[in-house]
Amino acid sequence: MLRLDLQFFSGEKTEKATPTKRREARKKGQVAKSQEVSTAITLLLCFGFLLVGGNSLIIGFLNIYRQSFNEYMLWDLSITSTKLLFNQLVLDAAMLIAPILLVVLVAGIAANLLQVGFMFNFSLVKVDFAKLNPLQGLKRMFSVRSLVELLKSILKITFIAIIVFIVIWKQKNEFLLLGEKTIWNASRFIGSLILQMGLAAAGSLIVLAAADYIYQKFSFEKQIRMSKQEIKDEYKKSEGDPFIKGKRRAIQRQMAMNQMIREVPKADVVITNPTHFAVAIRYDFNTMDAPEVIAKGQDYIALKIKEIAKEHKITVVENRPLARALFASVEIGGTIPEELFNAVGEILAYVYYQDGRHKGMMT
Repeated sequence: MLRLDLQFFSGEKTEKATPTKRREARKKGQVAKSQEVSTAITLLLCFGFLLVGGNSLIIGFLNIYRQSFNEYMLWDLSITSTKLLFNQLVLDAAMLIAPILLVVLVAGIAANLLQVGFMFNFSLVKVDFAKLNPLQGLKRMFSVRSLVELLKSILKITFIAIIVFIVIWKQKNEFLLLGEKTIWNASRFIGSLILQMGLAAAGSLIVLAAADYIYQKFSFEKQIRMSKQEIKDEYKKSEGDPFIKGKRRAIQRQMAMNQMIREVPKADVVITNPTHFAVAIRYDFNTMDAPEVIAKGQDYIALKIKEIAKEHKITVVENRPLARALFASVEIGGTIPEELFNAVGEILAYVYYQDGRHKGMMT
């Protein structure tokens, strides 16, 4: 029973997602993102643009209206004139609407960059036929997430409706006097009221978007949580399988040993135990401050070093205490420690004398 409980708790997703898990989720397009943020920023920037450039937009449409009656109505009706008229009207309207479309584009990009940064995932563009499954669609419709989204939509509509109603209610007296105003004053009042309602709605939507983003962030963090076992598995995966790691280390040791064996022919002397240890030493008076160990080994490797030394006519000297001391205290490529200088120097002097070579001696 205790074992089952431990298995249950080990599989429970209680741990925060690791950076690797977050990167994988991001590659799949799973990020904390609220659509309300895009809507709120777009609405706010659009009404802000209308507040600043609304007059030029109205003037532009009035110019199209005047030109239509003062010029276009006087044209002869023909296929050519109709095409020209249509092209001209489309071009004029496009030039007026283009700034608003640009604001919408900038708002959409800005909203995404603020939430998730730059991200473009080609896998999300692919057609997923599983989403066309009616059963899956029904499950999504009656899921907890769909219920939450429905409640959010109702809350959003209610909240914005209340804000807009408050704005209109404050101007109720002006509404009662609307019939007494000139057409221009009435138009100006209605336009101003629309801007006030739009900005108030956008501001309230910003508040809702911030709350929704916090909820989406919380939901996303909960969704990508990991169990302790998943974290262990991820760590093993990132570090590599122990068997593979063992094989890799074995290959590295083999490569290092092969490199070491290739250095043995450069040795001046090989000091042995005589059977258990072998240490190959090289010394060049002109380039080295002290002799260095270029190869060493135990048992089979020691035997291999001695065989190569015999093949290349390198002197092999048996000195059990010195061989053990060198093997234990000096790494491959390391220099002889000071306390062993005299012992190694005597052996090198003997080897040089036997070979008839004249090298500088250690002092």
